[in-house]
Amino acid sequence: MELVYHPAEKLRSTFQKYNAKFVAFVEIAELEMIEAEATDSDIDLVKQQIGDFYREGFELGLHLHPQWYKAKYENGNWQLDYSEYNLCALPRERIGQIVDRSIAYFRKVLSHDDFTPIVFRAGNWLFQPAKTVANVLADRGIKVDSSVFKGGIRHAHKLNYRKSIRNGYFWRFTEDAEISVSEGVLLELPIYTQMVPFWQMLNTKRVGLERKGFLAAKSRKSNLYRLMDFFRFRHPLKLDFTRMTEDELIRMVDTVIKEDQQDPTSFRPIVAIAHTKDLIDFETVESFLSYLKQKKIAITTFREAYDKCLTVLR
Repeated sequence: MELVYHPAEKLRSTFQKYNAKFVAFVEIAELEMIEAEATDSDIDLVKQQIGDFYREGFELGLHLHPQWYKAKYENGNWQLDYSEYNLCALPRERIGQIVDRSIAYFRKVLSHDDFTPIVFRAGNWLFQPAKTVANVLADRGIKVDSSVFKGGIRHAHKLNYRKSIRNGYFWRFTEDAEISVSEGVLLELPIYTQMVPFWQMLNTKRVGLERKGFLAAKSRKSNLYRLMDFFRFRHPLKLDFTRMTEDELIRMVDTVIKEDQQDPTSFRPIVAIAHTKDLIDFETVESFLSYLKQKKIAITTFREAYDKCLTVLR
């Protein structure tokens, strides 16, 4: 209720003021397991909320933390199976089982037997090695991935998206999500980032949320890896409206506007992100939406952006 339902409801009402729709990436495995074990009575409200989003025209994306599927609930606590933490590292058969199961539950929640999400985002942005997962997703009708953030590194999981820095705003891929190929099986629409000096990451809002993460970490090793991720001279700053101030959000988009003024014929879709568990500053969200409206910057879904991307890539 506190981490999912209420913030998502408030986000919906905020977007509706501006006649705009967001894309909700539904963490399907977690919801299915919570329902199966009846560990949270508010699960039915969340399922109803997902259905409401769908009927109202909000887009639903598939988001997976596969460590939930073999999780056990014992003595009031969840024990997740971290051997399945990275979907990409699993055998093809297991990847197929997980993706099929997640889509089946999605359809059950929506009461739509033919529903297939157009877009996927990997848990903790882990989409390496990509080849097997990309082909499994494409075989199931998923057309877009949005897991990559340019310049991203996660030392704990050997994730490295630095090669993607040289790419444009979108590209097709098959074997490596960060390497563009003209006939790739999926389209990558990455989370928008700008490479900044590490001290620009140190605003009060972001530091407070990161501190919560450090306190929740299960080991010193986990915290060491996170520190290694952060401490380099230039760091990828994600367009995250739960962790950025209003000034940071506007400054980042102003940079794209300047690019567009110099080359107005290019298509520049930029993907902003948020997590409901971090959504506490709705004043900034509303101010940012107001700024986008003032600048006549359209808010769109992946499905609409996908069609335009294909036109550009042809």
